[in-house]
Amino acid sequence: MEKELYSMIFKRKSFHIFRDIASINPAELKSIEDKYNTFTPLIDGIKTAIRVVPADKTTCKRGQEYCILLYSEKKENYLQNIGYIGEQLDLYLASLGIGALWFGIGKPDEQNYNGLDYVIMIAIAKVANDKFRKDMFKSKRKPLDEIWNGEHYRELGNIVRFAPSACNTQPWKVTAEEKRLTVYRYKKPGKRGIMPADKVVHYNRIDIGIFLCFLELCLMQSGILYERELFTDTAESDCEEVLTAKYKLI
Repeated sequence: MEKELYSMIFKRKSFHIFRDIASINPAELKSIEDKYNTFTPLIDGIKTAIRVVPADKTTCKRGQEYCILLYSEKKENYLQNIGYIGEQLDLYLASLGIGALWFGIGKPDEQNYNGLDYVIMIAIAKVANDKFRKDMFKSKRKPLDEIWNGEHYRELGNIVRFAPSACNTQPWKVTAEEKRLTVYRYKKPGKRGIMPADKVVHYNRIDIGIFLCFLELCLMQSGILYERELFTDTAESDCEEVLTAKYKLI
């Protein structure tokens, strides 16, 4: 994964409504498609693809110019994988001055593409630089103590907690030890925001992939080497904590 994406963590924001947009030019559109093919997957061997389509080819109505449709094979942990790759795309878009919004409830014009299934879309539009985040720490997020158990690597956790998530549910917890980070997909009992009950696990699995992208960028920025062990997430919606990954820090 490209270490340069780290600086975009502090710039990116979720644009829930796009106003006063400019056109994304053809060269930028091509760079998005080309760059996507260079991103690092969370899991090797899962085929994914994107299509960049005009806004009116989807049901997303947020004032965007285009939507990026993300497609994937349906394999073990494919949702975490698409979140991990898609967040690299989100951060790259910020570097181009293109605002983005992960949009879960939208429907695309085509549910299948080159044998792959549609997963989620990202709405995009070119926006002025002053529309991006100026002070990330003013964003609404859970307090560090609510997601980070332990006294180790708290400065890292204080950055990672700003990862985007569906309905800002922030469905993660980390146990931090001296040489190990253990990541869980977490769902507070009875809490799901405005998401349909049958979609909570679906979107939270994408969210945890986004979180792992942030976490690994922060580890890279800090010069911390690691060995990652991923676990299969097949848990039902009523599970409070689901083991996602263990990081052995070197």
